[in-house]
Amino acid sequence: MFTGIIEEVGVIERLSQRPAGAELRIRAGLVTRDAREGDSISVSGVCLTARTLALDTFSADLSPETLQRTALCTLRSGALVNLERALLPSTRMGGHIVQGHVDGIGKVHQLRELGDGNWWLTVEVPVDVERYCVFKGSISIDGVSLTVASLEANLLSVAVIPHTYVHTTMRAYRHGQPVNLEIDIVAKYVEKMLVSRDLNVHPKLTDQKLRELGY
Repeated sequence: MFTGIIEEVGVIERLSQRPAGAELRIRAGLVTRDAREGDSISVSGVCLTARTLALDTFSADLSPETLQRTALCTLRSGALVNLERALLPSTRMGGHIVQGHVDGIGKVHQLRELGDGNWWLTVEVPVDVERYCVFKGSISIDGVSLTVASLEANLLSVAVIPHTYVHTTMRAYRHGQPVNLEIDIVAKYVEKMLVSRDLNVHPKLTDQKLRELGY
């Protein structure tokens, strides 16, 4: 589990394709200091398992599912990624609950400078992600915990403060660039509870039920 508060920007050394899946190797100095093989590290919002750790690099296996559902498959050598280690029980939770389980891929629509180091980021989101987004709700974009500032159809906008812009990969965003999106897990649980309640209140009609009602 993560908080969406990025600790470090890493650099992709290589993405090696395999017959099934791939191996990703990342150069990073901070998150590898106390990491052990098998630890979880968020890589641009995707929860990966660290393997083959060195002083300033680590590698991780990407399953076919990860390649299909995230934007990691588009990474090339030299690309920047947001990194965060799994939170500790003593960690201040400055963002929101981020699982590292990506729900969909968005596309950068616009990154507009507002002045004094502030930026306005607009992302095109798929329909199955947009339905869970609400004004002032939380969303993870490439692993960064952000607050929804505007929703217009399938365009979602967030305000980016100077610290976030400087210390994450957002400073390198370009129009059309794919980004990993994860919605707030609370929204998923609320939907499931409401659906279950509706089914209990309005159960589906069956042949047996119709006979019991005298039809």
